[in-house]
Amino acid sequence: MTDNEILDLYEARSESAISETAKQYGTYCTAIAIRILQNDEDSKEVVNDTYLKAWNAIPPQRPPALSSFLGRITKNLSLDRYRAKKSQKRSGDDMAVLLSEVEDFVRSGYNLENEVDSIVLSDLIQKFLYSIEKNDRLFFMRRYWHNDSIIAISERYGMSESKVKSSLFRTRNKLKAHLEKEGVHYE
Repeated sequence: MTDNEILDLYEARSESAISETAKQYGTYCTAIAIRILQNDEDSKEVVNDTYLKAWNAIPPQRPPALSSFLGRITKNLSLDRYRAKKSQKRSGDDMAVLLSEVEDFVRSGYNLENEVDSIVLSDLIQKFLYSIEKNDRLFFMRRYWHNDSIIAISERYGMSESKVKSSLFRTRNKLKAHLEKEGVHYE
């Protein structure tokens, strides 16, 4: 079934929209959730919550890319759940480190009321990423979208860990400056 056909089911308020979404994107959403939460039960709950958010958002929205839409919801719900579980004890685990690297200037929670702001922010980040060097973009996407470790990125691209770290540091600073220039400010 195509994305447009699935979106038509949502707009018709057909309950089969959920089952078709699960068939088409269940593995994808589960992979995102497990990568962040590293817990099967929590991941299943997040994926089910993703379907509910999609059901409540479509209509009135009709996302241009259903996979990106679902992926973003899953990732944000997973991060919210992760933060809730780890709020009392910030151990030095990889996800806590990853979040601390970008939390000062990129909003993380999915909020339907702020969807327009999220779309604008997403467009700004996408334009920024396509304006930087290819390796810097690849490192950034592997780290902050795919949640890869520094070691995994360095092995994947045959670069030293220090080169990857410095690239990510420079890219975060450039992104922060770019967002501020565009009028996006976070406290």
